[in-house]
Amino acid sequence: MSERELKEVGRVTHYFTKIGVAVVNLTDTLSVGDKILVRGSVTNFEQTVESMQIEHKNVNIAQSGQSVGLKVNQRVREGDKVYRIISS
Repeated sequence: MSERELKEVGRVTHYFTKIGVAVVNLTDTLSVGDKILVRGSVTNFEQTVESMQIEHKNVNIAQSGQSVGLKVNQRVREGDKVYRIISS
C-alpha cells in the first residue's frame, strides 16, 4: 500500500445544501483533479476535485487566500478542514 500524506489546504466557511457546494477558504493551492479529504467532527470523506469556481467562474487552479466554491459529494459543515491527499 502506498504512503499517503495529508496537506491541509483550507477550511469550509459555508455550505449550500441545495446545490451541494462548499465554500472553502484556501490556505494553499488547490487544483481540479486533486484528491481531497474533508474532515470534521462528523464529516470524513474523500473525493476528487471535479470543479471549482471563484465568483461563479470556473477555475482549474486556486491559490492560498482565495475562497472557492467546490462541488462536494457529501454534506460538509462550517469549520470542516480540507486536505489534499499526496500519494508517494
